[in-house]
Amino acid sequence: MNRAWIAGLLGVLAIALALRLHGIGNPIMDHPGWRQGDTAAIARNFAERKFNIMYPQTTYNGPPPNYVELELQIVPFLAASLDRVFGVHEIFGRLIAVAFSLGTVLMLAVFARWLFGSALAGLIAGFFYAIFPGSVYYGRTFMPDCAMVFFLTVALYAAARLLLDQERLAARAVAWTTALLTLAYLAKPVALLGLAPLCGLLWDRFRARKAMAPAGIAVLVLLPVLVVWLYDRRVASYAEWHWASGITRLHVLPSLGGAFGSLTALAAKCTQFRIALGMLRETMLGGISFLLAIASFIALPWISARSKTLLWAWLGGGLAYIFVVVTVERVDYYLYPLLPLCALVIGGMLARFVALVRGVDAARAARYALVALVPLVAFAALLTSRAPVAAYYAYNGQAYRNAVELDRTLPPDALVVIAHYGADLQYYIDRFGWEEDPLLWTPFDEESAIAKGARYFIAVEDHRLRHNLELCAWLQRFPVKTSEGEWPVYQTSPGAAPASAMRFWQAFRKAERRGLGRAFLDSRGVCRISRG
Repeated sequence: MNRAWIAGLLGVLAIALALRLHGIGNPIMDHPGWRQGDTAAIARNFAERKFNIMYPQTTYNGPPPNYVELELQIVPFLAASLDRVFGVHEIFGRLIAVAFSLGTVLMLAVFARWLFGSALAGLIAGFFYAIFPGSVYYGRTFMPDCAMVFFLTVALYAAARLLLDQERLAARAVAWTTALLTLAYLAKPVALLGLAPLCGLLWDRFRARKAMAPAGIAVLVLLPVLVVWLYDRRVASYAEWHWASGITRLHVLPSLGGAFGSLTALAAKCTQFRIALGMLRETMLGGISFLLAIASFIALPWISARSKTLLWAWLGGGLAYIFVVVTVERVDYYLYPLLPLCALVIGGMLARFVALVRGVDAARAARYALVALVPLVAFAALLTSRAPVAAYYAYNGQAYRNAVELDRTLPPDALVVIAHYGADLQYYIDRFGWEEDPLLWTPFDEESAIAKGARYFIAVEDHRLRHNLELCAWLQRFPVKTSEGEWPVYQTSPGAAPASAMRFWQAFRKAERRGLGRAFLDSRGVCRISRG
């Protein structure tokens, strides 16, 4: 590596780091708070309860343990390791995500340099990944996605070097690449789309008439998938929440089956596919980078690369994944695995453009002017990288303060019912319990929670609770603590209800049967709905 390459790479990494430090100290209630809250809670439970990566547990669904079927919790476990030494601080999770994101910038620079035989392609690829809006924002969130993308990028680079450069598949190289693929798939099963570019590399090796070594290839392709399946079955055997298999079984597969069984459903899925591509353009790549990526794939037949099949197969696998999964789970960070691909092809195209301009028989000034278009476009992409995700950094400061205050005042081992879906709030309240919609929660549900030990009902969405007449009326039997800026907290100890509570409840039920439930509550000044 020459000094210019190293200096350029350090500059790209410095830009990437500076962009990712924005909002690094914010509470993990910025977007997506529910996913970050889950991840942070799992990390804290590793640190404070069961320090075993095979036993991830969240804080919802009642008293512990609340084991959950999710991907291998690499980021939470690393954060928990630091928590056990320095105390629990969610910023550890953010910094780990930043480290994985910077690692991906570095690996893409190396990957593109090898793939296109151009140091400039490497620097451009690293730069664009460093500034993609989605890469910047999600590159500092407490989530598993940065680790997944890092391991996927490293694994595909290792696989490319193994399958395209080596005449024989040495056992040590196969084992190393297999381990990286396994880590990528375990970090988040989304990475299984990497099977498509892996198969593309195998096809290139076959066409080059290099030794195929069936045993080694079987290990490379099948063993990581087998390990992921065994891991999932193991965790699912004792998990209360089955997120991975549940989403697949209840949402993804029915949607896919419906699309191929009905023209109407297929048209609807195609509409969602278009919307998903819109998310890729708007918040993950940004408008300029999205257009550059499209132009790069159009120009790819005229760009020299060690393996174009790798890139086309990655694109095909990514588009198929969008159609099958992202049209159902419509969140933009599910598109993350496509960002390294887009960075690679943009790096290859712009480097090829510079090389062509340098070879043109024209005046030096004209050539310089054309080459200057590359840094100008890159600078424009950088300037426009913050706006698409600017709203993502916002969070509810009052809700954060309320949650922290409840953590300070509630008994340490209290079980709570939180009238709001929000793992981020529950993380800062730092109590096990239930997250529920107060409009759907019933007195029978609350009685069941109390029987299991719930001693506080936190009316985060108090206005929504007041529309649930039965639950709001039933809760009036308990003393409530509230003050300006805080949420009403019903103290639901069984002995806290006065003797008159049953008479009030019976009177309400009688009025409700006559269609006068709201009038009954209004006349007694409870559960009123603000007209403002």
